[in-house]
Amino acid sequence: MLNKETVSQKTVGQIVAEDYRAAQVFRSYGLDFCCGGKVSLESACAKKDLDLATIEKDLNALDFDAGSNHNYNDWSLDFLVDYIINNHHSFVRKMLPEISFYAEKVARVHGERDPELLDILQNVNLLRSEMLGHLQKEEEELFPQIKDLVENQKKGSVKEAIVEALEDEHDKAGGLMAKIEELTRGFNPPENACASYRVLFQNLEGFQQDLHKHVHLENNILFPKALELEKRLN
Repeated sequence: MLNKETVSQKTVGQIVAEDYRAAQVFRSYGLDFCCGGKVSLESACAKKDLDLATIEKDLNALDFDAGSNHNYNDWSLDFLVDYIINNHHSFVRKMLPEISFYAEKVARVHGERDPELLDILQNVNLLRSEMLGHLQKEEEELFPQIKDLVENQKKGSVKEAIVEALEDEHDKAGGLMAKIEELTRGFNPPENACASYRVLFQNLEGFQQDLHKHVHLENNILFPKALELEKRLN
C-alpha cells in the first residue's frame, strides 16, 4: 500500500490523506491522525512506545478495495468543501441535540449513583457550544474563501489566520472528546446500564469517529491544499 522506505518519515496525517483505510490501523493503536496528525509516524510510535515495524506491516497488509475507499486527496477543493458540509456538518447538527438530550436525561436519573455522568454532561455542553460556533465560522468565512480561490484563482482569498484559528478549535473539540472517552471508560457503559445510558455512550462513540474523519479531512487535506494554492498564486 505504502512505500516502506518513506512511510516512517511521513506524518500520520499525510499517510491517512493518501489512503483513508490507514485510519483503522492507527485507531487500533491509539494513534491520533487528526488533531495530532502533523508528527511523523516514527515519532508518533516512539511517543507511545509502539513497534514501528509492526504498524508498517499492518499498513501494508490492508486489502485493496477501491469500491470502499474514497481517495479524498484527489478531490477538488470545492467538491471536498461540499462533501464536508453535506456529510460531516449535517451529522454534527443532527447528533448534538440528541446527545445533549440523552446526556441530560441520564445525568438527571443516574447522576447521584454515577457522578461522572455530571462531568460527561458538562463536557457535552461545552462540545456542543464549541462545535456549532465552529461550523458557522467555517461555512460563513473559510469555505466561501476557498471556493472563491478555486473558482476565480484570486490570490488573497484564503486567510491563514482563520485556518490557524479553526485548527485550534479542532484541538479544543478533540480534547473535549478525549475527556469524554476517559469519563465513559472508552464508551463502555456499566453492566446495569439502562437503554438510554447505552444509547448515550453509543452516540458519543459514533460522534468521536465522525469527528476524527471530519478533522482529518480539514487539517490534513483541505486546509494545507488551500494554503498551498494560495501561495502558488502569489
